[in-house]
Amino acid sequence: MFSGMSNHSIDAKGRIVLPAKFREELGNTFYLARGFGNCCIQAMSADQFNSICAKILELPADKAMALQYTFSATAVEVTPNAQGRVIIPQNLREFAGIESDALVIGMNNRIEIWSKTKFDEFMASQKDTISEALSMLRL
Repeated sequence: MFSGMSNHSIDAKGRIVLPAKFREELGNTFYLARGFGNCCIQAMSADQFNSICAKILELPADKAMALQYTFSATAVEVTPNAQGRVIIPQNLREFAGIESDALVIGMNNRIEIWSKTKFDEFMASQKDTISEALSMLRL
């Protein structure tokens, strides 16, 4: 279960060091792909990735194709190097608007990697939704 948030730098080669506790949970090889509905990058274990792909294939063909183009086709299998760095492909960095600084966020069954600016904008847009959700939880 992934939780927490930390700031990280992207080096000139497009590499990021993910927190050690996240790397342990992701496994030796894992996947990076576009976020669902948000301008971020998802990192998930091979099991999680395969589970999502299987669910996508159960959808009607037009819905499955749309998700395959935006999720499966953008996904890349990565393996951290000896220093724990993984390369984020240029197309994913551009999609997420990540240049040199990133936020790495634990999201239960996956990790999200965000541009700090885009994350701050997203959170500002979610104030009403957060209030409604807290009300539903009675917190």
